[in-house]
Amino acid sequence: MKVYLVGGAVRDALLGRPAGDRDFVVVGATPAQMEAQGFRPVGRDFPVFLHPQTHEEYALARCERKAGHGYRGFTVLSTPDITLEEDLLRRDFTINAIARDDDGQHVDPYGGIADLEARVLRHVSPAFCEDPVRILRAARFMARWQPLGFSIADETMTLMRSMVAEGEVDHLVPERVFQELSRALQEPAPSAFLRTLRQCGALARILPEVDALYGVPQRAEYHPEIDTGLHVELCLDIAAQLAPGDALIAFCVLTHDLGKALTPARELPAHLRHEATGLEPLNTLCERLKVPAEHAALAKICCREHLNVHRLAELKASTVHDLIARCDGFRKPERVARLGLVCEADKRGRRGMAAADYPQRETLNALHAAALAVRPRDLDLAGLDGPQVGEKLRRARIAAIAAVRS
Repeated sequence: MKVYLVGGAVRDALLGRPAGDRDFVVVGATPAQMEAQGFRPVGRDFPVFLHPQTHEEYALARCERKAGHGYRGFTVLSTPDITLEEDLLRRDFTINAIARDDDGQHVDPYGGIADLEARVLRHVSPAFCEDPVRILRAARFMARWQPLGFSIADETMTLMRSMVAEGEVDHLVPERVFQELSRALQEPAPSAFLRTLRQCGALARILPEVDALYGVPQRAEYHPEIDTGLHVELCLDIAAQLAPGDALIAFCVLTHDLGKALTPARELPAHLRHEATGLEPLNTLCERLKVPAEHAALAKICCREHLNVHRLAELKASTVHDLIARCDGFRKPERVARLGLVCEADKRGRRGMAAADYPQRETLNALHAAALAVRPRDLDLAGLDGPQVGEKLRRARIAAIAAVRS
């Protein structure tokens, strides 16, 4: 029995990046032998065990055979005679198919170290095409590593395109799509996720509402980048700077302009009422991917209200109050702060405007704080019924907003 450290921990150490979770492969062992040494079985689909002291995962070496569509369509074979090389062969990319033994020596049968040095994401074997999740993983890894200079090998991109053409991505489970999307939106360059999916044709199948934005023109005086799809890419990368690792903010940025794909050709490059027309495709996207409720709720707020925040200086105090109320900002104040972040990403996500000032976010937060500071217990409510109490509280909060502006 021999144990190897594998996967991301080995890869990240070679890249000089902080290590995350450690995973181990055990060669030459049976489940009974693992349990006899105190390992606790946890694997449902294949033999995985938790170390009795560290609780890290140890998986028996295994092979996989395609037996159906999608990422669940596999049968697993795990016997003591399966070699490390056979186990590594089933992995997605060469940079993830490197192992390290107890002596610190690397086992690299598929050239992963050379690909790390060349900054290339390359599939290990033709079996890559059997699992459509690998397309999403390729795009997610590009969102993480494009700032380091990574690119996808030509032959891997060709294989990804063939998977899309053959309909393999159509078997992806919605929850898994959203999981990979959410993880990609937490990376430093989420724009690379969209570009990679679009390059292989998967974006139109997975996120057709977003894919439809590419090629849609905007007014050049407001959007020097012109293309709406490019605008969304720029916004996502600004959001990654403003709120690093925040998938909720990034999801709202991703979906805030979906209405622009529905603008009649006669109205282009203007996009009248796109903040309203964007709600229908946003609902469709959220329902299809089974998006969490707060993601969907905040995304709808940002889609509907982002233009109002942009012109905040023009709004009356009563209009500002009602905007906050529509966000449920008195019960859920964090929503207003997040709306401001999304709007700043929208403003700065334009060619040549990455460093632009956006005072509206600070102003919105200040007006919101003033309104929040007004509590019912601070008001004289004697003799008032429910609706009258609500109206008096509203007027007091409007007055507080107006006072900040005076």
